[in-house]
Amino acid sequence: MSKKPEKATIKARDFAELYAGFRSNISRFDCGRKCAPLNGGSPLCCSTQHAVPVVHKVEFEYLKPRTDIWTKFKPYDYATRQIVNELTSDCMAIECKGARFCERDNRTIACRGFPFYPYLTRQKEFVGLGTYWVFEDRCWMMSNIELVDKKFVQEFVATYESIFKLDPSEFTTYVDFSATARRVYSRWKREIPLLSREGKLMIVEPSTGNIRPGTKKDYPKITPFNSDKAYRAAIKEAGGEYPKKGLRPE
Repeated sequence: MSKKPEKATIKARDFAELYAGFRSNISRFDCGRKCAPLNGGSPLCCSTQHAVPVVHKVEFEYLKPRTDIWTKFKPYDYATRQIVNELTSDCMAIECKGARFCERDNRTIACRGFPFYPYLTRQKEFVGLGTYWVFEDRCWMMSNIELVDKKFVQEFVATYESIFKLDPSEFTTYVDFSATARRVYSRWKREIPLLSREGKLMIVEPSTGNIRPGTKKDYPKITPFNSDKAYRAAIKEAGGEYPKKGLRPE
């Protein structure tokens, strides 16, 4: 007989501890300022025109009495209707008022971790942080993952380990998503960029799943983040303004 899937035990109150343990900035760079000129002045991860936050319903339950910045997301086209329709019964899509109204203590787990997801091997081992590849042409940080702070990585790992214990279905979700990543990168004939649990650059060979140490040379920057000329041209095409301080650290 097949083993019945374990039921989620995660509760709204669990998010108090999860949030408390996941507060670190992704980097000393203000990555939102790097991508905003390409996205109508708003950071990529703060606009549902690009990324729709998906949360546990109990996470939304936890947030509602704390803040009014989050509301239920209303699909506006075929793609966003598909996102909502494919959600499991314990999840929902939400949206915030925007970056100008951000309350850092009330960011969702999805917000805190973007643009990363927990990468799991074929053996179902949680070995590091993968990136949501569909955003690589709009997310500056994905072309600069060597700049991610190790404390952020440590908190990301600890948070998802806790979530996986509280909700085994989340673990299964990312086992499947990691498999999808290997298929996508195999079709692209590209290797998968990864940050190890210790924050080290790693490379996954998608067809075999083998993992090896990586270097900056293994992480070619994606257009338009591969040169200042390309970046300026993309900003001009998008009707944005080049950051006054350029691409230097804050």
